[in-house]
Amino acid sequence: MRSSAILAMVLAALCGEATAAYAQYSDGTIKIGVMNDQSGLYADLSGPGSVWAARNAVEDFCKSTTCHNKIEVVFADHQNKPDVGSNIVRQWYDVDKVDVVVDVPTSSVALAVNNITKEKNKVFLVSGAAASDLTGKACTPNTIHWTYDTWALANGTGNAIVKTGGDTWFFLTADYAFGHALERDTAAVVEKNGGKVLGKVRHPFPGQDFSSFLLQAQQSKAKIIGLANAGSDTTNAIKQAAEFGIVQGGRNLAGLLVFITDVHALGLKTAQGLIFTEAWYWDANDANRTFAKEFGAANKGNMPTMVQAGVYSAVTHYLKAVHDLKSDADGAAVVAKMKSMPTNDKLFGNGSIREDGRKIHDMYLFEVKKPEESKGPWDYYKTRAIIPAAEAFRPLSEGDCSLVKK
Repeated sequence: MRSSAILAMVLAALCGEATAAYAQYSDGTIKIGVMNDQSGLYADLSGPGSVWAARNAVEDFCKSTTCHNKIEVVFADHQNKPDVGSNIVRQWYDVDKVDVVVDVPTSSVALAVNNITKEKNKVFLVSGAAASDLTGKACTPNTIHWTYDTWALANGTGNAIVKTGGDTWFFLTADYAFGHALERDTAAVVEKNGGKVLGKVRHPFPGQDFSSFLLQAQQSKAKIIGLANAGSDTTNAIKQAAEFGIVQGGRNLAGLLVFITDVHALGLKTAQGLIFTEAWYWDANDANRTFAKEFGAANKGNMPTMVQAGVYSAVTHYLKAVHDLKSDADGAAVVAKMKSMPTNDKLFGNGSIREDGRKIHDMYLFEVKKPEESKGPWDYYKTRAIIPAAEAFRPLSEGDCSLVKK
């Protein structure tokens, strides 16, 4: 790879010799590019684990289906910077002949990749980024938003907390596209249910010292401090809030985007009682546990996040669509094929993809267990509610997506 931003490693899966019947595949190869944070605050929730998930999806697909073409997985570190991500994707599309970009946490990077992918008529499968604008005003015929989004997080967590008495909120928000979208979508849910937003403060991304922001939140007298951030920003804010005795003083923290890796970093003593929404949990069923065991063996004993599971699921469905089309050349055509097929894989089960590019499946409201409730390593969640697929994501009519027929 030519850019210093790209971690140069190619994970190639040669599933069979190319034949004349499959000459429509561009360059005789399907090339999948996993772009994410490989070394920063989002590395644990996506990073190398997402690369493993993409590679594993290719291997599993070729075990169950005769692959008549070469499939390669490459990856790069976007450093959570839109300009870096844009440069990598243009290099991938124009020079390295990448057909599909996957994952891309950090919504500002994802929104940039979204535009370039449409321009180049490739495919973008979003697992890590959260901004619901990707299936709203920024929707394109080349992008599918797979795992979760800010509307789903707000609908699940915000709704549950307001209905149980948490009716006044103060937001501590990461100052970039994701944080703004999560704050916006959660505030809308709070106010729709009769609650009030008493204030908000934007913190730098990434952040280190949250003391002044937490003090402002405490002074607002809001019952709920909504953490519209993710990764180490969230865990650092929670740790510092505990040090300042904010919860003991009568305030409650709402983690609006929490991953299993965050809970692991915090420990159950600190994280216990946190309520949040996720799309997937490693210990929910036998299929998830089997995947998690394989993942852990390859990733230092860690359990996969919903983002990493989403990468596996999205790549699997993409390969099914390309296999049926016998072509990867026209990105919009591949996405249209993906939308026409029901989604069905071992991790997310049955689902569908709407015309706005939103992948539809159940979401889950979880609560972190108390230390004495946990039966072993990574046994962290208990399910408070299952949010049915039909209710989990923003109604199609409310997204302002240009692809949706009025």
